[in-house]
Amino acid sequence: MKRKILLSALFFPAVMAFGQQYGGMWIPTEVNEKEMKELGMKISAKDIFNPEKASIKDAVVQFDGGCTAEIISPNGLLLTNHHCGYDNIQSHSTVENDLLTNGFWAKDINGELPNPGVTVDFITSIKEVTSQILAGTEGLAGGDLSKKINDNIDAYKKSQKTESYQSISVRSMYYGNKYYAYVIETYKDIRLVGAPPSAIGKYGSDTDNWVWPRHTGDFSMFRIYADKNNKPAEYSKDNIPYTPKHFLPISIKDKKEDDFTFVFGFPGRTTEYLPAIAVEKIMNETDPAMIAVRDVALKTLDEKMRVDPATKIKYAAKYARVANYWKKWIGEVEGLKKSNAVEKKRLYEQTLISKNPTIKTTIDGLNAKYNEQAPYNLHKAYYSEIVRNSETFTLAGIYSNYIKAYEDDKMDAKSLESLKARLNEIYKDHDAELDAKVTAKILALYANKTPTRFIPKDFDQLKTENRNIGMMENLSKISMITGRSNDDKNIAKNIDKAFADQKTLVENLKKDPLIQMFGAFKTSYLETTDKQVTTLQADIDALQKTFMAQQMETDKDRKFFPDANSTLRVTYGKVKGSDPRDAVSYGYQTHLAGVLEKYIPGDYEFDLPKKLINLYNTKDYGIYKDKTGDVPVNFTATNHTTGGNSGSPALDAYGNLIGLNFDRQWEGTMSDINYDPKLCRNIMVDTKYILFVIDKYADAKWLLNEMKIVK
Repeated sequence: MKRKILLSALFFPAVMAFGQQYGGMWIPTEVNEKEMKELGMKISAKDIFNPEKASIKDAVVQFDGGCTAEIISPNGLLLTNHHCGYDNIQSHSTVENDLLTNGFWAKDINGELPNPGVTVDFITSIKEVTSQILAGTEGLAGGDLSKKINDNIDAYKKSQKTESYQSISVRSMYYGNKYYAYVIETYKDIRLVGAPPSAIGKYGSDTDNWVWPRHTGDFSMFRIYADKNNKPAEYSKDNIPYTPKHFLPISIKDKKEDDFTFVFGFPGRTTEYLPAIAVEKIMNETDPAMIAVRDVALKTLDEKMRVDPATKIKYAAKYARVANYWKKWIGEVEGLKKSNAVEKKRLYEQTLISKNPTIKTTIDGLNAKYNEQAPYNLHKAYYSEIVRNSETFTLAGIYSNYIKAYEDDKMDAKSLESLKARLNEIYKDHDAELDAKVTAKILALYANKTPTRFIPKDFDQLKTENRNIGMMENLSKISMITGRSNDDKNIAKNIDKAFADQKTLVENLKKDPLIQMFGAFKTSYLETTDKQVTTLQADIDALQKTFMAQQMETDKDRKFFPDANSTLRVTYGKVKGSDPRDAVSYGYQTHLAGVLEKYIPGDYEFDLPKKLINLYNTKDYGIYKDKTGDVPVNFTATNHTTGGNSGSPALDAYGNLIGLNFDRQWEGTMSDINYDPKLCRNIMVDTKYILFVIDKYADAKWLLNEMKIVK
């Protein structure tokens, strides 16, 4: 009797944890409308996505294949993140007029700048097509199954009538248990309208990435153009602004904690339904391995940056980039542990087995395969991070690829120019002596953490850090790829001259000791690890498909949503602060005063334009201040977001735009694996700050006149 009571006490929290999603990434045709309304939504699911008439989905687009954007005027005006439009802003910049530094604001519609190659995609319909795609696949596996599915997808696409500007994408959901067809309309004439300077749009840059409190005006503006019939067309001066079926009204009402909000966009990738064993491996093995490599790299860089101001300036951006995912993974591990993710999943698996004993065979199979894959996956984590964090190995890898491309006769003029541009970018701020030390230290970590069978032959001496430093320093001095050798083979001295005689260059590169060293590591990795990881992953994927189907068949109380895969999704939650750690409490809103608190004159991340400082000093806030008397800048909520949600609209209970999604709080970055509303927060730019910058800073009132502003 006591045992039964104890088991029920253990299982009950697991059922509760997964029974109520409180968020999720829902296909717009299958949203959890009941829970959304319980949380405060005032509109219907049909108002969000309706293929028959105008709805919010007609104002939400995928921007340039990776981010999200939204239409905010009847004239096709688009809003997305500054970091999503960054490359396009940069492409229009010159030495004389650097738009990244100065910002850009078209004075009128004639001043908007074209962006060749940039597209936006509308999703006009979503249809489940599982029966068509899985027809005739019974009993098939491996390559035969994949071929039949691909044949069925091709047949389905050919059976559908589309316009010249439309395409159909058939996407797998629930690990291949369901398939959905998306009709996509692509517009190709997208013009830059406005962007704040990076000192606003990228304020805090890499240092503040994943961090709350945040103070970033991460937005930029574009416009969709169409032909005279409002249809997609290639760029033409005769094209006119697109007239949307729907555009988003912009609310500048004050926000309150616990206000309902939802985010509509194209999240990239999540893995919510992994078994406990997979999460345990991520939390205890692969994430810590990647963190450890970056720990060593960051500490080595920091040692010199602290004593040498020139290095500090040269490596500031590089240091921040290395710290970016290092910070994310630390937050992920902390969040997984704090949310008790592994134990929660184990209890859930036991609950499923108690209802459907056949699931035990699947779980046992997954446990066995993950354990078999673990040493290879761990080696992959270390190897990948060595290559990423050693510029020496990065350069060696680039030149190795160049050698192969040249010998395969695939190095055309365009590819060569792209290669030289990339090399120039690396060499510009490259400190070969410092990087030799970074490489030596992370190789010592690698050698001490990696079983001998994975280490290239004749490299077992790498375990001694000091010996490595001497070895790498000597190799760095004589190598032609580091920029340190004094002979005429030094590529960095004159890249154009070096590539003038490619035949001789390739002959010399093949003799270079660092390229040979990198080649030994790469060959060893491919022979000992790459195939093993891939083969075992195929087995795991097949078992995961079965496990996913079993979860959906067994847990009738749980409303399932598919993992994110860059398709259109709805997620929802509440405006909320957080209490991520003992004695640490975050409010849900930041203000312009906080922007000034972080201000560091001349700093590449925390400098500010004089005009913004003047607006703050004079308190010239117009209608954009809130009840505190200050301009709100960013806010957090419990929406379940990930990469790809950058630029997604954050909407209120009535479907009005209240913010622009751009990041997550690092204490909840484990949301890709285990979403927990107690810890997970998405970060958004407040619409009041966006309009304040457009109005008061940019003096672009003509753009405000297009918008419908809800006060």
